[in-house]
Formats: sequence, C-alpha cells, structure tokens
Amino acid sequence: MPTAFLPPPRRPLAAAAVLLAGALVACGGNDDAAARAAPEERALPVEVAVAALGEAARTVTATGAVEPIRSVGINSQLAGAVLAVAVEEGSRVREGTVLARLDGRELSAQLTSAEMALEVARRTAERAEQLRQQDYITAAEYDRDRAAFAAAQATRDQLRTRLGYATVRAPVSGVVLEKRVEAGDIVAGQTRLFTIGELSTLVVRVPVSELDVSALAVGDSVPVALDALAGRPLAGRIRRIFPSADTLTRLVPVEVALTGPAARDVRPGFLARLTFRLSPRTGVLLVPAGAVIEGAGGAAVYVAANGRATRRAVRRGDVFQGRVEIREGLTPGDTVIVAGATTVRDGAAIRIVTSPSADAQPSQPPQPSAPSGGGR
Repeated sequence: MPTAFLPPPRRPLAAAAVLLAGALVACGGNDDAAARAAPEERALPVEVAVAALGEAARTVTATGAVEPIRSVGINSQLAGAVLAVAVEEGSRVREGTVLARLDGRELSAQLTSAEMALEVARRTAERAEQLRQQDYITAAEYDRDRAAFAAAQATRDQLRTRLGYATVRAPVSGVVLEKRVEAGDIVAGQTRLFTIGELSTLVVRVPVSELDVSALAVGDSVPVALDALAGRPLAGRIRRIFPSADTLTRLVPVEVALTGPAARDVRPGFLARLTFRLSPRTGVLLVPAGAVIEGAGGAAVYVAANGRATRRAVRRGDVFQGRVEIREGLTPGDTVIVAGATTVRDGAAIRIVTSPSADAQPSQPPQPSAPSGGGR
C-alpha cells in the first residue's frame, strides 16, 4: 500500500503572522501615544508698538564751533617796547579800558619840539597878519607864514595822535579772548596784541546745502547739543542766513544764536551740533522702523490681535529717526510687532512681552535726520 504524502507543517508561517500582527499593534500604540503627547502650538514672544499720529520733519544736522557774535582784533599802531600789560585772558573790559602801554618817550619828545615850533609859527603868522594890513609885506610872504603855521599845527596833531597809540585801549566792551604780548616784548607796527569778544550773544555759524537752505527762515527755532554740556540741550534761533553760497561747495552759511539759561555756561570754541527741521508735518502715522518688513511683494507689517500675528501689506513713506511713515495699510491705534517680526508667520500664535526700553520710548516721534554738513 503506497504511503500518503503529507504537506509540511505551517507553524513557522503562523508564527510570522503572529509577530507581524504584534508589530502592527505596537506601532499603532506608539502613534496614539505620540498623538496624546503632542504639545499645543507654542506662542512666540514678541514686542509690540502702537501706530500713532505725530509730527514729522526732515532734518539736517550740521556741526560748528561756538563764537562770539563779534570779535575784534587789536593791533599795535606803533613799533616799540611793551612797557606794561594790564589784562589777562578772560578779563572783562569796557570800551576805553587800558589794555597795555607801549614805550612812547621818543614820540613825547618829538611832540614837545613840535609844540614849540607851532608856537613860533603862530606868532609869526600873527605878525604877518598885522604887517599885511599895513602893506609892509607882500601877499606871497603873508601866505608863506600862514602855511608854515598850518603845517606846524598838523605836525603837532600827528605826533599827538601817534603818542596816543602808545596807550592801547579796548575799542569795545567784552572779554579778552586772546593775549599775545607780555611786558618787555618788542613789537612791530600792526602786530596783533589782543582779541576781544563780545559775549553778550554767542552764535554758531554752519554751512547748509543750497538744496535745504530755502526751507529755513530767520527766527526759526533750532535745537543745539554740545558735547561739553551733555544732557543739557540748548535752544537756538536762526539769526541770519548769508545771501550767497560758496561757489565750490554750494553751501550757504547760516548763523544761529544761542538762547536760554544754559547758554550762560557755553564758552567760545565749544563744539555744537545743530538740527535744522525742514518742512515739518503733523498728523503723520508713524511706526518703529523694526516693524516694517521689506520683501519681494513690497513692505508689510505684522499686526498683533487676539494672540495672533496677521501680515498686512502697507505703503511706506519717509524714515524719521528710527520711525517710518505709513501712508496706507494701517490706522492709528493698530498694534504692530516690532521685535520678532522676522520670525513670526501669518496667523502664528504670539505672546506679547514688555520691551526693556519701552519706558524710554519718546511719547512724540523724534524728528528725522539727514547727513551732517547740510548735504543730502
């Protein structure tokens, strides 16, 4: 009887099926656990600012040295030795105050001789007058004696004037800014001896571009900052605008007078920075420059509302010292993201945090600035 053929046992296949089923169950369990362990959407921390209406103006910043409104240089009118100097730098003087004395003894002797010669000429002219009336002398002789008298008088007056130059006096009231001589020095004619400044008003003269000067007017207020008086802003006012520009640089000198109590502490020579406001405008919608994002599609900002960031396209205008004018796309009161705007996405969850410098933000938008020196 033939032997019947039996198929091989299926236990290995069944075991594989059992293992596969277990693996699927395990994978399904891991997916459920991952789903249960997935955190909620994380809110990004951002800093915000409020779009507000304010005043904006393009500004030009220029630097210059503080000067007296008027400085007078005093030169020697004589050549000779300096006998005495009566003032020092910083001395306050009035008009006519003696500043120095030069050696005038030689001129004094010449003046004495001239006065004696004048007396002789005067008597000769008087005698000629009498003789002419009696026809004892000719008209030519009479004219000669009268001319000699006039010449002697002119010589006396000239020497008297030159002797007066030996005493150097202040031509104006002010403060001695510079003293270049000491007692014992020998000076020549027209040697600079002193410089006196009239400090009743201090001014700063700066060059302004011909493109900007037309927007300025005498009497305009000008903020002034000095390194020597840090933290103490000064007020200035345009005193005069020069009538012509430099033919090479195209810059027009503008003179600004310093005013206010702090001006009393200013000294000639201090470096001053002046900010000219050009064409100021009010009612301008401004946001911090960090809130504006530039892209291929143009400018945009992220508006923060209800814990979400919403991207909004805007039309921007000029930049005013860290703030940007928004002409379209925002309304006053909108809250825009300033710090973190480059990391958020449209519709992302956000969390508003307080900026450490928020308290330092000015309540009014600062004025815009342009390159120093008046150019653009």
